Amino acid sequence: MMQFSRFAEIIQIKGDKHVAGVIVTLLISDFTGTIYFTDLQLQEGDRLTGYTVHTSKMLMKMQENGQPVPPRHYNGVVRTAETVILFNLGKTSAGLDCYIYPIQDMAARSIELSQGMGAHKVRFLDPVNAGDELALKASTRQCLKNGSQTPKDGFYQYSAVWDSKHSVKLEERKSARVLFEFQEMQEGGDRL
Repeated sequence: MMQFSRFAEIIQIKGDKHVAGVIVTLLISDFTGTIYFTDLQLQEGDRLTGYTVHTSKMLMKMQENGQPVPPRHYNGVVRTAETVILFNLGKTSAGLDCYIYPIQDMAARSIELSQGMGAHKVRFLDPVNAGDELALKASTRQCLKNGSQTPKDGFYQYSAVWDSKHSVKLEERKSARVLFEFQEMQEGGDRL
């Protein structure tokens, strides 16, 4: 029978120095058998927060009649600022892929997305031209401009279960087409 033991150690750093790298070496002596070294978690602070499994271990795509439902798509046109409400009929929140297609050129830092009343905000840092495609993809953890990485300041977005409110802010008196895409999810993966 396998038995796992959890070890926690503190790495002391000198003053305000930054850690550039960590080398971990497993040293074992006077032993026979098999050892599995499975996880290494490094975190800032003086308190251990524990291990949380990735959601893919606990969730599965929403099912209808035994088949996964296709991803949901919502699109529209925003001028200056709008609140968009997405209907997520899944059983839990889901990562949200956001696509923005500017109709006019817009200045750097002038396009912003957020949840509800402004939480979980993200801002695109580069200027955009009419016809560009901005893609903020929670599904792949990518922020792209015309298919290439582009900088952002803030968070990937998600769709809350039921009615998920999203604020879209653009440069004053400018417009863009928007497309939101997400896969509805439900419980049903491995139980831990």
